[in-house]
Amino acid sequence: MDRLLHIELVTETYPPDVNGVALTVQSLEHGLRQQGHTVGIVRPQRDDESPRPDPSLMVVEGAPIPRYPGLRFGLPAGKRLAARWMAQRPDAVYIATEGPLGWSALRACRRLGIPVATGFHTRFDDYVGRYGAGFLSPWVFSWLRRFHNKADATLVPTRELEDDLRQQGFRHVRRLGRAVDTRQFHPGWRDDALRAQWSPGGAPIVLHVGRIAPEKNLPLAVRSFRALQAQRPGARFVWVGDGPARAELQAANPDFLFAGVQRGDALARHFASADLFCFPSLSETFGNVTLEAMASGLATVAFDYGAAREHLCNGVHGGTVAFGDDAGFVEAFVQTGLRPDLATLGAAARQAVLHLEPGQVAADFAALLGALSHWREAA
Repeated sequence: MDRLLHIELVTETYPPDVNGVALTVQSLEHGLRQQGHTVGIVRPQRDDESPRPDPSLMVVEGAPIPRYPGLRFGLPAGKRLAARWMAQRPDAVYIATEGPLGWSALRACRRLGIPVATGFHTRFDDYVGRYGAGFLSPWVFSWLRRFHNKADATLVPTRELEDDLRQQGFRHVRRLGRAVDTRQFHPGWRDDALRAQWSPGGAPIVLHVGRIAPEKNLPLAVRSFRALQAQRPGARFVWVGDGPARAELQAANPDFLFAGVQRGDALARHFASADLFCFPSLSETFGNVTLEAMASGLATVAFDYGAAREHLCNGVHGGTVAFGDDAGFVEAFVQTGLRPDLATLGAAARQAVLHLEPGQVAADFAALLGALSHWREAA
């Protein structure tokens, strides 16, 4: 679109938090600013953060998220948000999270008549089951639907999710694709010294990047690796990230290598220095790490949904498996891991994502937000 906008982004997670929502919001913010749009951020204040004068930033009080150390949700701030947006009215507001802060922002937008879009980033209905409260899943899904249906649009990253939510009563669902920084995630970061630390004998190195938590389907990652290791005894498994399941996983698998949370260049180096990416999660709305692995030149094995459904070609870039087929995942992982042309698969995977430019996604995002008022009138 031609005109420049004032856009407010409301999120309960933001870097230095390391998760898909935080990094996606930051990427959108940077892309909008580069195109000349005015951007405001509303997020919880961090414990280690000193207040600083920045009119584009509004921080609110927060509280820790149970079982998610280091992450916080924002407390309701409806009056402050209304005052901020009445003083300088935005053209549109984007709410990335469905917590108390997100709900208060949504109500403020409705009261003030500000066009508002929400982002469907996290399958909380799936999460509750993996934390032992599956009986709450239908209620949580209904709560998510109620939240998003109050917005003028709900943005999702894939056609598959767009169709699924529409069939389940979500209104005004729109697709906004995802991108990957192929200059940051690049095979050129491959570090032979790091590889030698992981695998002195030069055996294949398997990588998992993400939160080490029940919702990531970790037992299947372990099972798949052990099946590969039975045929390639020297193979090593490197885990990047942290989370509530790390201690138990590490105690049960003393041969696994745990690198902790990595960011920026260090993360790119870890990606590029492995050979095979293992991503057995069934709880993603997209799975940004799939694109990061592919851009880094890694053969990748994942279930056939989310980012893998959109961009990963079975047998060409690694392996894709029907959703929920655990036995098929193990088989595909072993077959891929034993292939002598892993580097060729990785090179093809990188070629497949080179066109996913962050700048184009930011432009599409601005166009979607700029059209919200027209969609509201039409509705």
